[in-house]
Amino acid sequence: MLLSVDALTRVFGSNTAVDNASFDVPEPRMIGIIGASGAGKSTLLRMINRLTDATSGDIRFEGRSVLALKGPDKRTWQSRCAMIFQQFNLVPRLDVVSNVLHGTLNRRSTLATMFNIFPEADIHRSIDILERLGIAEHAAKRAEALSGGQQQRVAIARALMQDPAIILADEPIASLDPMNAQVVMDALRRIHEEDGRTRRS
Repeated sequence: MLLSVDALTRVFGSNTAVDNASFDVPEPRMIGIIGASGAGKSTLLRMINRLTDATSGDIRFEGRSVLALKGPDKRTWQSRCAMIFQQFNLVPRLDVVSNVLHGTLNRRSTLATMFNIFPEADIHRSIDILERLGIAEHAAKRAEALSGGQQQRVAIARALMQDPAIILADEPIASLDPMNAQVVMDALRRIHEEDGRTRRS
């Protein structure tokens, strides 16, 4: 089994955000999670990525408990389980390439991070990913100069720089107009079909 979620629950005070959720993903698939606003979709994704702790239940990836991971093992999992957010979470004043390269922060030294030093191979790879997503011509621009759809594709490129096994997309098109929403969803589907990554949204 690739991914297994068993009786996953998250309680905040007197409110239950996720109640006994269970499902299995036997192989890489593109899966949508549907529910009303406030139904717990984001909380579920954040528990899978370990941004939010579960109250009870278990998450297993390739047979290994994700919830049991601590320290470096937890950070490694978060690198393998990339998140794409509705609000992009880019650094507006940094250029597009630097934002994409931030997908490698989990495996870089503190000194390299402080001085924004990136290996040449990573820089070339970031450009290749931007080319794949159709926005390489914007590589030198500040992220804040791009449209919403372009910024979300930068966020997808940053996620791909992590070389993840799973991509979790938390309402990635909620703030986009219909045309840009279609471009972003097409990009995510193409990544799934070409790379065989599991994606949830």
